[in-house]
Amino acid sequence: MPILNLGILAHVDAGKTSLTERLLYDTGAIGRLGSVDAGDTQTDRGELERERGITIRSAVVSFQLGALRVNLIDTPGHADFGAEVERALGVLDGAVLVLSATDGVQARTRVLMRALRALALPTLIFVNKIDLVGADPAAVLAAVERRLPARPVPLNRVLAGRVEPCEPSAEILADGDDRVLADFVHDRATPPDILWASLRAQTAAGAVQPLYFGSARTGDGVPDLLRGLGSLLPPAGGGDGGTRGSVFAVERAASGERVAWLRLFSGELRPRERVAFAAGRGGRITGLDVAGAPGDDVLTAGNIARVRGLAGVRVGDRIGPPGRDVPPFPPPSLETIVRARRPADAGRLRAALLDLADEDPLLRARPAPSGATSILLYGEVQKEVVAARLRAESGIEAVFEESRIVYIERPAGVGEAVEEMNWRRRVPDFWATIGLRVESAPRGAGNTFRRETEPGALPHAFDRAIEETVHGTLEEGLRGWPVTDCAVTLIRSGFAAPISTAGDFRGLTPLVLMDALARAGTRVYEPCHAFEAEVPADALSAVLSALGAVGATAIEPAPGPDGWTIKGEIPAARAAEAEAALPALTGGEGAWWSGPSGERPVTGPPPSRPRPPPARLRGHG
Repeated sequence: MPILNLGILAHVDAGKTSLTERLLYDTGAIGRLGSVDAGDTQTDRGELERERGITIRSAVVSFQLGALRVNLIDTPGHADFGAEVERALGVLDGAVLVLSATDGVQARTRVLMRALRALALPTLIFVNKIDLVGADPAAVLAAVERRLPARPVPLNRVLAGRVEPCEPSAEILADGDDRVLADFVHDRATPPDILWASLRAQTAAGAVQPLYFGSARTGDGVPDLLRGLGSLLPPAGGGDGGTRGSVFAVERAASGERVAWLRLFSGELRPRERVAFAAGRGGRITGLDVAGAPGDDVLTAGNIARVRGLAGVRVGDRIGPPGRDVPPFPPPSLETIVRARRPADAGRLRAALLDLADEDPLLRARPAPSGATSILLYGEVQKEVVAARLRAESGIEAVFEESRIVYIERPAGVGEAVEEMNWRRRVPDFWATIGLRVESAPRGAGNTFRRETEPGALPHAFDRAIEETVHGTLEEGLRGWPVTDCAVTLIRSGFAAPISTAGDFRGLTPLVLMDALARAGTRVYEPCHAFEAEVPADALSAVLSALGAVGATAIEPAPGPDGWTIKGEIPAARAAEAEAALPALTGGEGAWWSGPSGERPVTGPPPSRPRPPPARLRGHG
């Protein structure tokens, strides 16, 4: 059976979840339409999702479209959950981008369309809410053509408040098809079968985006969209024979067991089969539920399943090479301190947060002073998500401090440190000898560990203890910020058999590493956002002045049909301030988009955050 793994993406409040409900209802997958307002939709299942009417975690539901099984992934629309969306894109065969006919192209719409084009993911566009007062389909189509990196091909039109199908435009398709171009140039009508074949081919290549008008509430235009799903988006391929798959979501079963949502690109998986992920984790499958196929316990290429038995599984784990090369999402740039409302729950709170962070590598947690725990976030709504999960899954009420920006440190030079076992003392501090060199690694390489010592000089357990502790220690640099792009080399080692233990190496490694890092020195970098602002012509001067005042750089204004578009980079700490100031500067006519883009060196005194005082060796001041 052909499979289509389909993502529904949109700016928040465009009607994405309502469209999901309509697709399920019109194809017979559900017996009645759920409502976002009533909180009874099929895909928004969590307490906070129902309460706020937004999707937070990617959910999978299935429906049949003739012989085609569609696994529909309803992804979050809120910008705070951009990482969730980016991970879902890596397992999709196609997407539907939803816009509102009253709001048109929004900032988040542009971000999503850029991501879809970067992956050349086949995409349909659905302009929703044409039944509402203020809907302007013609203006939305013009905005899509002008403001999105897209080539829309309308396949229906709105007449007297209703939609009717229309033929694809030969003029648009001619840009990507020589046969259609020749007909167009010579004023010949291209046969309909040739025109539709060209549309299918260009859609599959991500070159054009069929566009439909409609209303998820009334169902108008949805049959046209369903026909497009079945005829224009290419289904999943059968793979190349080797087993390849990707985990795009992890959830907890009622029993507390960790359950993975896994897309298989190639090969087969069965219960009791052992799985090894590229990151080194794995386990034995105890059960799996194939999406849209109740009772089927064999996961085949193209399908998605809930897989049980993989205790250590994390979001992003892969079997074999990636099915699609999705660029890594920037790490979170906000940090908050979390405390238990009841002090007696402090230990349980830390364990629960560490458990959540172990599921998702982007949600990092670390101990903070006075029994609190620090976690990293993309936005403020994530606090509500973490609080809701702690309350529902662990029975813990949590209190969150005000968020702050997370900086990073990079080595500024080269530093070496060596600590030898002191044989003159009867009981050394650690029965271990460790020497480490620290230096900068290429930008974007992350932290690496290598060895210059003789292979096999240390027992495997001791060598592994050093490497693991190096990576853990680099979570907090000289000024308390995470260290990145740091190359650490083991230059000296030794042990005393049979006295030495792995604990000796775990205890000594942080001391030697921080000594070497201090000799190398570090430089602090602040996270930045790329921004894009659209402003009226008469507001350009005021906006440019305000952007300069908040530290924006690389500012590039360019004239457009409705004013000016300004692009540049701004410190993440000032992005919200700039966005909040824009309405007053532009009379409410400005539009703003920003997103993580990297970092730049801090000028002036570098900020720091508290870090636990390092242990000291006896005899060292």
